[in-house]
Amino acid sequence: MTEIFHIGDHVKVYLDSKFGINEGWYEGRLTRIDPYSDHRSFYWVELNMDAQLILGIKQISVFNLKNIKNWK
Repeated sequence: MTEIFHIGDHVKVYLDSKFGINEGWYEGRLTRIDPYSDHRSFYWVELNMDAQLILGIKQISVFNLKNIKNWK
């Protein structure tokens, strides 16, 4: 079953081996959803402060739904 996401949701995003030693799950809030096609979208996540300090970025877009999950 595919998760449903809404702006403001607390989520975790997975950054793969392209991020080197920083590979792993990071927390943030969903700030924007940009449709790409009828069935896919870009999910923009503002990372929490810890993740920002580690990664050196404030936000990231996620396209592959396997790399994002709701976090409560």
